[in-house]
Amino acid sequence: MNVSAFLRVQHDRKDGERHYVVHTLDPTFAMEIAPDLAAADKVGQGVIKRVCLPNSWAGDYNKYAKLMTAAQDFFTRSFAEPADKTKPRRFDA
Repeated sequence: MNVSAFLRVQHDRKDGERHYVVHTLDPTFAMEIAPDLAAADKVGQGVIKRVCLPNSWAGDYNKYAKLMTAAQDFFTRSFAEPADKTKPRRFDA
């Protein structure tokens, strides 16, 4: 699964944070996910609050179940420590 197709949007509100995972390629969809506070790392796979997807997906559960699983995986990995970028990357000529 191509994780570069996903992005996480964090919206800070008075009543707390809201997190959205958006799939930017076709088919586009968005999921509102809350961190799982019962998990050991306080994030876990996240708790799905809402899914917004096109009407054309109605009944094709196998198709978007895979993408929703990938979105949850992306949500978990988006909280990881960023990679060390102090070393310059060199390309072979």
